[in-house]
Formats: sequence, structure tokens, C-alpha cells
Amino acid sequence: MTDEQREQRAREGRGKAGGVAVGRFSGGAIATGDGSRAEDRSERVGQGAERGTGPVAVPLSVPEDGGVAVGEMTGGAVATGPDAEAVDSSRQLLSASPELLAAVRLLRQQLPLLARAEGDGLDGCDGQLAELEEEVVRTGRAERGRLVRLRALLTGGATTAGGLASAIAVVQAISGLLG
Repeated sequence: MTDEQREQRAREGRGKAGGVAVGRFSGGAIATGDGSRAEDRSERVGQGAERGTGPVAVPLSVPEDGGVAVGEMTGGAVATGPDAEAVDSSRQLLSASPELLAAVRLLRQQLPLLARAEGDGLDGCDGQLAELEEEVVRTGRAERGRLVRLRALLTGGATTAGGLASAIAVVQAISGLLG
């Protein structure tokens, strides 16, 4: 941005930056102020729901000029001020347990034994399980969003597979990773 553009923004009242106060922020992007932009496209690898230990005090006051105060934030994006843009395109990859892989394989073996009916969701469920199995075998990790979607599929009544004991084992293994 040129000096002339900055001066024009100041005359229009758009030259002030927003303020941000954060207690704990693990991942994401923050942008504040005159034409600023922040972006996070990282891949965070972890064992599960990794949060800081101990209490986090919420900031006592919100910063001026459209400021934002955050006590604790895991992932996400914050933007404040004119033309500010914050993009969080990160992925959280969780270290997959051997129990998860074993449960996924067992459920996939049992799916063909179920009676098929239109709208039973079994093909979609098997596809999700196959993608998860491939990802875990290839990388030893599973993308958090994939785990959230699969758990919702198995617990939401959208497929007849959800009632199988092996499906419950998959849900329990996923829940252990997600926290």
C-alpha cells in the first residue's frame, strides 16, 4: 500500500487497526488492521484433542477499534478492522491408534453380512471406512474432519451399520482420539 493510499484511508476513518487479545490460541490465523490479511494452511499432527493445561483467563477488556477478545481458541480464524481477512485452511491430523484400525477393518468385514435395502447407507458407510483405512495405513494418521463425519454417520441413524458392535468399537476409538 502506498503512502497516498494510507493517507486516503486515514481521511476516510479507515486507517485504524483493530486490536486482539488472546488468552490461548493454538492454530489458526489472526488479521487486524488496515488492509491486513493472515492465513494458516498448516497440518497439525497430534494425539487428539490437545488443549492447554490449566484455566485460561478471559481477557479483561476488548481492544478498541473493533477488537476481539478470546479466552481460548483451538483452530479457527479471527479478522478485525477494515479489509482484514483471516483464513484458516489448516487440517488437524490425529495419530491413529491400532485399535481404531482394527475396529475399522472388522466393521468393513461385517458390512457384507448385513441384508441390503434401499437407503440403508451401507455403501456410503463402507466408502467412508475404506477411505479412513487407506489414510491410516498410508500415513498412520487420520484427518479430524473425516473422523467427525464418520462418527456422526455411525451414531446418527443414517445407516443400519450403526447398530453393530463393531461400529460401536469404531465410534469409541474415534471418540478417544477426538476427546
